[in-house]
Amino acid sequence: MSGGAPTLAVEGLSTHFFTKVGVVRAVEDVSFTVDSGEVLGLVGESGSGKTVTGFSVLGLVDHPGRTVAGKILFKGDDLLQKTEEQWQQIRGSRISMIFQDPMMTLNPVLRIDTQMIEAVQAHAKVGKKEARQRARDALAQVGIPSAEERLKAYPHQFSGGMRQRVAIAIALINKPDLIIADEPTTALDVTIQAQILFEVQKLCRKTGTALIWITHDLTVVAGLADKICVMYAGKVVEDGSIDDVLDHPAHPYSLGLIDSVPSRNKRGIPLAQIPGTTPSLLNLAPGCAFRERCASAGEACGEEPANSSPLPDRKVRCHYPHLDSAT
Repeated sequence: MSGGAPTLAVEGLSTHFFTKVGVVRAVEDVSFTVDSGEVLGLVGESGSGKTVTGFSVLGLVDHPGRTVAGKILFKGDDLLQKTEEQWQQIRGSRISMIFQDPMMTLNPVLRIDTQMIEAVQAHAKVGKKEARQRARDALAQVGIPSAEERLKAYPHQFSGGMRQRVAIAIALINKPDLIIADEPTTALDVTIQAQILFEVQKLCRKTGTALIWITHDLTVVAGLADKICVMYAGKVVEDGSIDDVLDHPAHPYSLGLIDSVPSRNKRGIPLAQIPGTTPSLLNLAPGCAFRERCASAGEACGEEPANSSPLPDRKVRCHYPHLDSAT
């Protein structure tokens, strides 16, 4: 980690959705940091709050959602204090997002060069020739061959994997300090997925860009991330280095996620799974949200567990952490 402020420091972030039937606490008291060149894996089941966390960092939470507490410090500067005009200068330039569906980034009726040149000129005072050169370089950077020819194509002329590479190139084109990637390889062939993960990791190391990779797939972050935050019911229940958490999980939910990875199960034995389902975030009951699914739950779990540090460089939100397996 560098001596100065981290690229991103999220402190006590809470984002709620105020619906007609009640308040959905989608993100509650979430904190983490990402430094230059570092990759953070944000993992959890669907509905755990991962994507809303990413959207909150970019100021993209729509009504009836609202960030109600916390700080989002980008290089020490609180983004929650920014005006919409200031947000527009930051998005796509200093902070970029890669969506799960590349067509959320790409306009189907415009050529790739038109879209990429526009992305450059929206944030940099450069001519069309310079912007086109940057676009060509960005496509080559993500492994797209014949970049000059590909610039003249339309999105429908690319395969799904190639479209996602273009979306990643657009995210990288202005050399952002931070990229938030929301499950961008989920729908892709595993071979293409591996290539994109390799390219993204290499680019982060080379350029110093910080990366938040949002996913439900532990096998993806295992080879990609430096640190991991495990989310459940809107909260980070465990965070630490990727090796520490995956090799020696302390929170029962982290342990359940890791044990449910198919490659950890022996042939002929039913796949391990976490019993029950994720609770509704609408009016959550007091106490630990995981207690109804947890084999380690005890009397103390009727009270909300504090975010403690039972191990060096590890934070765990649990009354009964698995410290034997984590040492």
